[in-house]
Amino acid sequence: MYHKPVLFHESLELLDVRPSGVYIDATFGGGGHSRGILERLGPDGRLFAFDQDPDAVVNTPEDTRFTLIRSNFEHLGRFLRFHQVDKVDGILADLGVSSHQFDVASRGFSLREDGPLDMRMNPAVGQSVAEWLQTVDAHELAKTLAVYGDVVHPMRVAKAILTALEGGRMNRTGDLVAVVEPLAPRGKGHKVLAQVFQALRIAVNREMEVLEKFLVQGAEQLKTGGRFVVISYHSLEDRRTKVFFREGLLDGEAPRDTFGNRLVPFALITRKAIAPSAQEMMDNPRSRSARLRAASKIQPFGSPSP
Repeated sequence: MYHKPVLFHESLELLDVRPSGVYIDATFGGGGHSRGILERLGPDGRLFAFDQDPDAVVNTPEDTRFTLIRSNFEHLGRFLRFHQVDKVDGILADLGVSSHQFDVASRGFSLREDGPLDMRMNPAVGQSVAEWLQTVDAHELAKTLAVYGDVVHPMRVAKAILTALEGGRMNRTGDLVAVVEPLAPRGKGHKVLAQVFQALRIAVNREMEVLEKFLVQGAEQLKTGGRFVVISYHSLEDRRTKVFFREGLLDGEAPRDTFGNRLVPFALITRKAIAPSAQEMMDNPRSRSARLRAASKIQPFGSPSP
């Protein structure tokens, strides 16, 4: 089972689907958001969806307006050129891990079910967590745990993980749980494990690097007036999206013209991130950390002036 789309109505309202428009669902997954977009499109509209997870293909709708691109959304621009798409009217991304990926133990995302220590979004590409751990030293691992997981005492955790690895005891998610859980303060075991799993998952999937490439390419591919809608699940993703929408840059502040006007490609639609309602969090506890932001393109990306 794939997860019920988070912030479904809110995200589609912000996307403001035009019946004849061309749209991108950058994170197809179970296809919930895609089906919502298709319901709003007319016969001349088109929807391109991206997903690198081979399991997602079973959810493909039988609709001539729909094209599933089985690739990471970091290649957004290249595949749109391949399909001879110049500019699009809107882009929606629901970042993070699907319930399907969490619930299938063999994918290695779950800290509750024992499985291979993998965590790759696409099991056929890149290194698994178990393989990646063999390539890092304690300092790099500790930095990963601190930056991507906010892990307290990251060096202590890193050394414990690498010691277990050297002893041949770090091949499965259960091995990681057995090493990390005793290091957590009383009553904080689940939180610390979640932080460690998140940090390792972000590292092996290059999630922050991929997000940055996607944001830049998305800004380039949007038409003037097009909408960019992003749902994130941890502060790193949300902060990067917030800054990019506000400044038009991944880091720093937007340049200004000779009159002091900020030269930005977007107008913010959401001044503050939208969180799920209390009812949605009750119905779907995994939605608790979701934050939704949206912006409208007002000038060409990288343009020196409005």
